Amino acid sequence: METLRRLRRPDGVEIVYGFTPAAERTPGRALLLLHGLASNKSRFAEFVEQTRLSARFDLLRVDLRGHGDSQARGRLSLELWCDDLAALLAAEGHPQAILVGHSLGAQVALAFAARYRQQSRALALIDPVFREALRGKWRRIAQLAPVIGAAATLVRAANALGLQRRAVEPYDLRALDEEARAALASPAATADFVRRYSSTCEDLRHFRTAHYLQELVEMFRPAPPLAALDMPVLVLLSSGGTFADPAVMARLLAQLPRAQTVSIDCQHWPLTERPHEVRTAIERWCEALP
Repeated sequence: METLRRLRRPDGVEIVYGFTPAAERTPGRALLLLHGLASNKSRFAEFVEQTRLSARFDLLRVDLRGHGDSQARGRLSLELWCDDLAALLAAEGHPQAILVGHSLGAQVALAFAARYRQQSRALALIDPVFREALRGKWRRIAQLAPVIGAAATLVRAANALGLQRRAVEPYDLRALDEEARAALASPAATADFVRRYSSTCEDLRHFRTAHYLQELVEMFRPAPPLAALDMPVLVLLSSGGTFADPAVMARLLAQLPRAQTVSIDCQHWPLTERPHEVRTAIERWCEALP
């Protein structure tokens, strides 16, 4: 059964995460489940409810600093998120874990593996975002990172002066996923789904503006040297994704020494569109690890 736990960091921020203990607990057998941009731990609620991995692995679905119940007003960064996760693993008595991340969460997993190599048993990356592979509007957004970062600083300054929303609307992605799957019955419904899930305005209803701007900067930072990440890596790629050039993605992923790539027939939200396929791929891969 899952319980909510809180880890207070030295700066006073509380990291909130759902903890589901394995039927047979073993130090080092843990899955850290990391959500994407402007998201929260409810992204992995369905996965935790249904996966058979709970028999052997502790499952920890985390609200990254600044998301969900892990409220924070200060600056966000890959380094801060990684340090929070390392402290969380230490608090739970796990010397290492498998990190499973979607989109921004995949970037956090890669950064963690570079920063905390010994704590990174393996990585499962769901639609990782590589700056070099971006195309279209996403490439243009990445190029504007210095401007976006400056805007984030200005918004944080305005917040410090009291110009801020008192609260943002809660975001239950478990319920939203069920609603989306029920609607995906026609091309028109699929197009509406893509518009809704890609909407910045929709994200900002549920997420603070300064954090959103900073996350764009963090998500499009250069990845760590992939050839140095010698742990097992599973990469799940959406077949319909349009944000990245497939040829460049393939070239970059080939740098990972121990990578396995699986294509999922969906847009950029495999956990919403194809949860069973994603869950099955991750389960089989985890169970085959030494």
